[in-house]
Order: sequence, then C-alpha cells, then structure tokens
Amino acid sequence: MAESDKPAPLKLLPDAIHQAVEPGAALLRLETTRSRQGLLDGAWWPRSRDVTIELPALITALTAHLGPITRVGLDTSAWRDIPTRLVIDGQVVHLDADPVGDDTVLVTRGHNDHFALLVVPPDTTADAAHEAMARAVRADNITQATQILIATTPVPENGAADAAG
Repeated sequence: MAESDKPAPLKLLPDAIHQAVEPGAALLRLETTRSRQGLLDGAWWPRSRDVTIELPALITALTAHLGPITRVGLDTSAWRDIPTRLVIDGQVVHLDADPVGDDTVLVTRGHNDHFALLVVPPDTTADAAHEAMARAVRADNITQATQILIATTPVPENGAADAAG
C-alpha cells in the first residue's frame, strides 16, 4: 500500500486527559473518550472575560494533556481586548478574533488539529455550568454550544412576570 493510500490517523485524546486539571474544580472538562466523535471536544468555564487572565491557565492545562497549542480562535463579542498573540509558558500562541457569537473557543494543536470547547459564561451558576459542561463532553453529543447553554440556563422565577402583570 502506498503511503498516500493509507487512511489518515484518528485524532485521539491521550489517556491522561481523564486526570483532574484542578482538584475540586470543574473549570475544564474534555470529552471522556478518545474518539472525538461528539460535536464538541470539551468545555471551559472561565472566571472572567479577560483573555490575558483566563487563557494562560487554559493553554497550560491543555498543553500538559494535548501537547503544544499554536492557535486559539475567540469570539470578539464575548471577550475584552483580544491581542493577536500571547506568550504562554515560553510558547507563542496566536489568537484569532471573529465576531461569530457561537459560545465556543477553537483551539489548534500542531498545524491543523482543532478542538472545539464550549465556553460557559463566567456568571453562570455552578449547577448550570456543571450541567452544560457534562452535556458538552458526552461522546455522542450533537447539540450546538448555544443550545446547550440555553437548555441548562435556569428559568427565571414567575415572580418577575407576576409583578409586571
């Protein structure tokens, strides 16, 4: 079989991905299987919308499990003052900013291996964030990030509606 006839290797997640990134906190979760067949590869719950504060910890955690991260795509409407690049742990990470509004971050390792992470808004309640993250990392997930966030956002109490009526 010629080299060009061989199928492309599957992009698998390493087994180490199942280790806790930060004990006692579910700030980052990645798909629970190595297959990467779900629509999303994981979920991230940053504590603010400041890229220069939040992104280094994410990249450091991902690099430990996935290898060097070269690029991150972010939604300009969701983040403040996105620089074109950051130096994280001595590595240059290029940042792409687009007004896509899709509630995801696209992380690239190597030249063309992309990981799509649901971004849980910083002000989300812990219960809603954990539920959204659990849905995002299911291997059989076919739900878009926005729909996961809508489905896991608590419905406001009727008291506000009753006061208006």
